[in-house]
Amino acid sequence: MTTKTNETTQTTQTTQNADFGPVLTRAADAETTRDPSSVMTLLADSGHTGGRLTSYRSTFAEGAVGAPAHLHTKASEMFFVIDGALQVLVGEEITVLEAGDFLLVPPHTPHAFAAAPGRTADVLFVFTPGAGRFDYLRLLGRVMRGEADPQEIKDSSERFDNHYVDSPAWREALAARS
Repeated sequence: MTTKTNETTQTTQTTQNADFGPVLTRAADAETTRDPSSVMTLLADSGHTGGRLTSYRSTFAEGAVGAPAHLHTKASEMFFVIDGALQVLVGEEITVLEAGDFLLVPPHTPHAFAAAPGRTADVLFVFTPGAGRFDYLRLLGRVMRGEADPQEIKDSSERFDNHYVDSPAWREALAARS
């Protein structure tokens, strides 16, 4: 783009030096992983995006518990509720996200999520930078189905930047659901 200001000409170039090409994941071709209460559709992992992001879509059954309290030391996690409602913990505050709501959780911020009580949820997740999370989601599915030892999740915290923390507020919220 060229602009003229006070008889001088300035040229602004927009360049993109991506170390990856466009990423297109067709719904019919997307890998899915599931556990008893959710289906995760894997869209783009860090290996396909030059490490910039990981994205997947999760559909949660009514009453499904998505993730216990945890934090990421490197990644920001974004939530976009496509349909239904998602109950979330951010820090020690619990709120409900409705369809169309967006949430960004920065690194080092404890958070957790579940389908809101009595509701289902369809949520798009994006992590930036990406961290090979598809392997984590596959492992999580195996653990939830009883095909892998839960210790494997604990042992993978550094690899997947997923660090579980204690949250009395989240424990209380989950107890109230019962």
